[in-house]
Amino acid sequence: MKQIILKHKWQIVGTLVGAFAGFLYWHYIGCNSGTCPIQANWHTSSLYGGLMGFLISDMKKSKEKTADDGKV
Repeated sequence: MKQIILKHKWQIVGTLVGAFAGFLYWHYIGCNSGTCPIQANWHTSSLYGGLMGFLISDMKKSKEKTADDGKV
């Protein structure tokens, strides 16, 4: 379990930061009318933020991996 957490630490951190940012976005900006499917509820906004945080952190990890592979 510890090895999995250490291996994927950036994805975990990115997901948590993104989910928190999504919650803050809903809380301070949000959608008052309720017609916005992502921004209307805190849980959908947090999930979307977590997904974006995961994808961004995974992209960063992929770039680092390809840079390391180029070293001989």
